Amino acid sequence: MRVCVIGAGAMGSLFGGFLAPMASVVLLDPWRAHVEAINRQGLRIGSPEGERTVQVKAVSVAEEVGAVDLAIVFVKSHQTAWAAEVAKGLLGPQGLALTLQNGLGNGETLARIVGEERTCVGVTAHGATLLGPGQVRHAGKGATHLGRTPLIANKVVAVADLFAAAGLETHISDNLDSLVWGKLVINVGINALTALMRVKNGLLEQMPPLRQVMDAAVSEAMLVAQAKGISLPYPDPVAQVAAVCRTTAGNRSSMLQDTLRGQLTENEVINGAIVREAATLGIAVPVNQTLYSLLKGLEATYGLRET
Repeated sequence: MRVCVIGAGAMGSLFGGFLAPMASVVLLDPWRAHVEAINRQGLRIGSPEGERTVQVKAVSVAEEVGAVDLAIVFVKSHQTAWAAEVAKGLLGPQGLALTLQNGLGNGETLARIVGEERTCVGVTAHGATLLGPGQVRHAGKGATHLGRTPLIANKVVAVADLFAAAGLETHISDNLDSLVWGKLVINVGINALTALMRVKNGLLEQMPPLRQVMDAAVSEAMLVAQAKGISLPYPDPVAQVAAVCRTTAGNRSSMLQDTLRGQLTENEVINGAIVREAATLGIAVPVNQTLYSLLKGLEATYGLRET
């Protein structure tokens, strides 16, 4: 299978590294230093078990990719439309575009551009940190879930088989809303708070003041999901988020990595999504509103910080 990972940041690089021994993989990313380092010395993946180097092709422009069977979208949410246009140009009629991104709305954007018959929505519990050009740290392991619809049933099975062969625990689900909201609720509790506090995931569960805020944000998101009639894929959201903090204790969340680099975060499709959904339902979500507003303020004042 020919695979293009669109967006070779921490998670894109991690998945590309796992898949490269099992498929023909190309990493597509505009960061030239990262691309050049991967092509020169391989992709270095560190973990508590040690470091390994994977040989995988990386490019900076889509024209160098060629036709692919699977395009995995790992860009930030505000880049999804661009990535979908890239995927549309790379995929054949039977190709599949898979989003494993955070937040709400990415699947709809992808389907609008490449077609529902070529769109798969999934979530993953893996965590990764980009250490520098050509270097990524696998900071937390977990399962990957792929959503199945009648239009893409056979294609999803083929992707799940590839992922499993590459050592990625993978499950197929027929309940897309449960998948996406299950991941959203976890991100709601972890991402904004780690970014604002500039701490790794594990400290949220260990420090009572932070745990209190995290639990409150998750509880609000749970209420919104319940009001929408969405069944989450775990019985106790607060306990589940705390468990994720423990299993990814050494991970820097994607939002923390963005703020440390002074980049736009995915605040709009995570805490912002809860705020918007709650407003349509008449539900008060003051903790999520506060986290959302603080992140907006943080982004707006990157260049104005006192040192």
